[in-house]
Amino acid sequence: MDFGFTIAAYAVAAVLFILSLGGLSNQESAKRAVWYGIVGMAIAVLATMIGPGQGLWGASVVLIALGAAVGYQLATRVQMTQMPELVAIMHSLVGLAAVFVGFNADIELGRVATAFIGEGLPFPRPEEVSVEGAAFAKTFTGFAAIVAKKTAVEVNILRVELMLGIWIGAVTFTGSVIAYGKLAGRVDSAAIQLPGGHMLNAAAAAGSLLFAALYLGGAGSWTLVLLTLLALFIGYHLIMGIGGADMPVVVSMLNSYSGWAAAAIGFSLGNDLLIVVGALVGSSGAILSYIMCKAMNRSFISVILGGFGGTGGPTQEVSGEMIAIEAEGVAAALNDADSVIIVPGYGMAVAQAQQAVSELVRKLRAQGKEVRFGIHPVAGRLPGHMNVLLAEAKVPYDIVLEMDEINDDFPETDVSIVIGSNDIVNPAAQDDPNSPIAGMPVLEVWKAKQVFVSKRGQGTGYSGIENPLFFKENTRMFYGDAKASLDKLLPLID
Repeated sequence: MDFGFTIAAYAVAAVLFILSLGGLSNQESAKRAVWYGIVGMAIAVLATMIGPGQGLWGASVVLIALGAAVGYQLATRVQMTQMPELVAIMHSLVGLAAVFVGFNADIELGRVATAFIGEGLPFPRPEEVSVEGAAFAKTFTGFAAIVAKKTAVEVNILRVELMLGIWIGAVTFTGSVIAYGKLAGRVDSAAIQLPGGHMLNAAAAAGSLLFAALYLGGAGSWTLVLLTLLALFIGYHLIMGIGGADMPVVVSMLNSYSGWAAAAIGFSLGNDLLIVVGALVGSSGAILSYIMCKAMNRSFISVILGGFGGTGGPTQEVSGEMIAIEAEGVAAALNDADSVIIVPGYGMAVAQAQQAVSELVRKLRAQGKEVRFGIHPVAGRLPGHMNVLLAEAKVPYDIVLEMDEINDDFPETDVSIVIGSNDIVNPAAQDDPNSPIAGMPVLEVWKAKQVFVSKRGQGTGYSGIENPLFFKENTRMFYGDAKASLDKLLPLID
């Protein structure tokens, strides 16, 4: 069998990727799962370089070395707080690759067709290929050699594949760039749309269908260019219309888009592993997005379309005042408490306070106190963000609990500590039907006997939603950088 090693290597790599995805579902197996993915990718790259379309080894080695250098720099320099935007920008590269591969496939189709016509031979080839046609097809190399052997039906299928790859890739590219900008604070996190926003999106989608039909009808490559421009606009406008509170879902959704773009590349190139990996990433990203929307009590369609399904009417006014407390007061309450629940959020990541939190937990547990963590499914700006930070700080896995596992325990809890969270502990989700997060399941920290909120200042946070928790009678605001505040608190814990 031709390229039997490549086929076998792809099968092994696919199994490793599946094991990697499965292992990432558990903190204890995540490290091993990452190595499965690394080994699988190494096998895939090697098998590809010596498989169908092999050649240009020099250029390939140089590009791999450059990619490895960039990856190393990112891995060593990017902080955990920057991981969400890093993931978003990586998605954009997958989308851009899909666009380039799609246009290259179209160019190769045109080049092969021109060459066949110049030799007076039919292209695409008929089912009963002539001896001359078969011999001429063998003169091509690389991807062109695959194209030269295709029948009319196969060529039409390739056109559909490359067109879908370009459209999905273009949407993914601009959408991911805007998501990166919002997460990095370089683009306004508020939901912003042009006048007639949804109609513009619908018109762009209809235009995309029109140019797709024209391209498949043989109108020429100019239709692909216009289709790409419309897709770039859709990606930009869709993500601009999604607010900061929904950005974790957006990152997951773009992950799904990049997977389907990779699958489309695989179909275009005839690469089975790309199809498998793209399908794995695409489906897992879509499932995760659905799970997160369910955790937020949001419609998946309303999130990805941006604005549909939103609440109307004025939000409830918040009365009262925020009462500040110093480290001595927090320490006294913790020293007297028997049970403590800590709810971390993005503020902990920004302050890089996870090590200080871990030390606080160690001290409290040494006194025989029950200390646990409550993790909301969309805490931070990336699924699993808080779990990764706590694992990095060597917090025991068994005391890190999901929202559904711990929410009923707050009424029997002496102290709740909120570190840099806002929306996921906001009682307005239950009390205010006009709140942007109305109906979203939240951690009910206000039901604890005492609540301490570690927060930089009195601002509304990333999503811009006011939080009535901060004004409740049993809540005290522990102002300041989370790490600096905890560093003051730690010496006071007996």
